Amino acid sequence: MRRESDCSEEKAPANGDGAAESAMRARKRKADVATFLQDPDEEVANMELTRKKQCENQPSWNTDPKNAHMLIPTPDKDDDPVGVDYSQFPHLSLVRTRVSPLPVLGWANRDDVWKNMMKKEETYVRDKFYMQRHPLLQPKMRAILLDWLMEVCEVYKLHRETFYLAQDFFDRFMATQHDVVKTLLQLIGISSLFIAAKLEEIYPPKLHQFAYVTDGACTEDEILSMELLIMKALNWNLSPLTVVSWLNIYLQIAYLNKLYEVLLPQYPQQIFVQIAELLDLCLLDIGCLEYTYGVLAASALYHFSSSELMQKVTGYEWCEVEECVKWMVPFAMAIREVGSSRLKHFRGVAPEDMHNIQTHINGLDLLDKAQANKAMLSEQNRTSPFPTGVLTPPQSSKKQSSGPKPI
Repeated sequence: MRRESDCSEEKAPANGDGAAESAMRARKRKADVATFLQDPDEEVANMELTRKKQCENQPSWNTDPKNAHMLIPTPDKDDDPVGVDYSQFPHLSLVRTRVSPLPVLGWANRDDVWKNMMKKEETYVRDKFYMQRHPLLQPKMRAILLDWLMEVCEVYKLHRETFYLAQDFFDRFMATQHDVVKTLLQLIGISSLFIAAKLEEIYPPKLHQFAYVTDGACTEDEILSMELLIMKALNWNLSPLTVVSWLNIYLQIAYLNKLYEVLLPQYPQQIFVQIAELLDLCLLDIGCLEYTYGVLAASALYHFSSSELMQKVTGYEWCEVEECVKWMVPFAMAIREVGSSRLKHFRGVAPEDMHNIQTHINGLDLLDKAQANKAMLSEQNRTSPFPTGVLTPPQSSKKQSSGPKPI
């Protein structure tokens, strides 16, 4: 009995020591687990903090959080560049993840190309309310300026992409300014076209040629000074994916052959010209700034084809373009009333490049007709689009020889 009691007395402290040791082991295991299984939120926060520290250590980045753009080092650039606060612009709800309609590309990964295109849609935003910052200006003045720029482009045989770049530069620059007077509009417009021509054209017109078309309203020095102001205001972001670029991509996919020659035009030039003229007219209305360039091109394609083809080649769902399609109906009706133009031929321009030259249409008269159609449709409560597209040709027995051709 004594031995059993002794054993029990000897076991008691041993059990106490074991419990303490077990507790220490449990705490150690918990510490080890905590070391390898960190809290996800804490891990993300640490990664974000590390990324911010790395960005702070890069001297070439702009420290202003509102202008987190990589600045291109140029010898003529000031140390304190003009910043643009794009946070005040309304975010467009139409920019969302879309299924890529691009085919397999032999020169790049199609998913990477598509992501880059989507990123540009989100980066190059526009503000349809910028006229409110300029009480001395009217939307009609913008339409007159853009119509004149189209005429300049046709005289100098400039490409459509050049004109649409100039339009993008003009609208985004005006969104950064306040109280611009109408006497400066022509200078801003011709300077935007001067920048776009140097970016897009192989042989752009000379500076004195741009000054000449203004009939003495703008001097060469004024154009050069405004050129620098525009590029600084835009933070040197000068490569948007324009409306005509989206249209070219959509038509390439629609007419893609089995060889997947995406880089070479496969579509009929006349079809491209007809749809581009509708976009030219829509561009004169400041309401176009409410929609992304991709949506505008998709909506114009719808009016010449069908909803099924539009969705197939653009990656958009109908609900994403429905509002823009309805907005475009009065403009499509105006084009239909006068008929689409035929393909123009320019001396010195290669036949395969004829459709890419910007042409001048009687845009201001067509714009007046479109606005009258809009008022009529509003009164009749007929703002919904026609099921097969406003510009879809009639049946074969009712077709006109000058009418647009279906895709």
